[in-house]
Amino acid sequence: MSAILTIIKREFTSYFYSPTAYVFIVIFLVLSGFFTFMMSSFFTNNESSLLVFFSWFPWIYLILIPAVGMPMWADERRLGTIELLFTMPVTAVQSILGKFIAAWLFIGIALLLTFPMVITVGYLGYPDYGAIACGYLGSFLLAGAYLAISGMTSAMTRSQVVSFILSAVFCLLLIFSGWPPFTDMLVEWAPTWLLQGAASLSVMPHFASIQRGVIDSRDLIYYFSVIFFSLFTTGILLRTHRAG
Repeated sequence: MSAILTIIKREFTSYFYSPTAYVFIVIFLVLSGFFTFMMSSFFTNNESSLLVFFSWFPWIYLILIPAVGMPMWADERRLGTIELLFTMPVTAVQSILGKFIAAWLFIGIALLLTFPMVITVGYLGYPDYGAIACGYLGSFLLAGAYLAISGMTSAMTRSQVVSFILSAVFCLLLIFSGWPPFTDMLVEWAPTWLLQGAASLSVMPHFASIQRGVIDSRDLIYYFSVIFFSLFTTGILLRTHRAG
């Protein structure tokens, strides 16, 4: 556990030594504010809630989270430092968990910086703060799922660009597999069992459920299953690279 905490501390502090981290935070805050106020009916809904705000996160994360996760292992492979990492007294599991948790915490900091949105809806009306808290929880879990997938694709290649594209595609598939506009296009020729199976793999119904203020154990299991599977696959890829 001490080794994991050491890696988390090192990786987490390294984010704030790079200007890229501040660029990410600024872009995230600008995009979330722009889509909420300029691209949505936030002021015309006559409803004091952040449903519109959270509804954009699956799409905003689609670009920003892969940008955070793409150098996680691709840089280690490109620079050859992954061989040095394997010689240190830490296991692959400790390294994977340390890097992932540090990046997840960094994204969590960016998410917390959107607190002016909560102040705004509180000023405009009487929002359901429980639903808002659930929305933040769902957004944090969604970010973790995307990030774990991005770490997995980063372990596949030495190129950050390839890692970014792969992770964005995988995350997009998780959105489309259960997104009503997409499934409605397939309902005429795809069997029902296939549509239901694809929908169960989508992040959208699970995210929407928590966003509405309902914390269901099935939604939590879904997110942690995606994270576990992606981290487990990352470990297999790194062991394969080490054996090679």
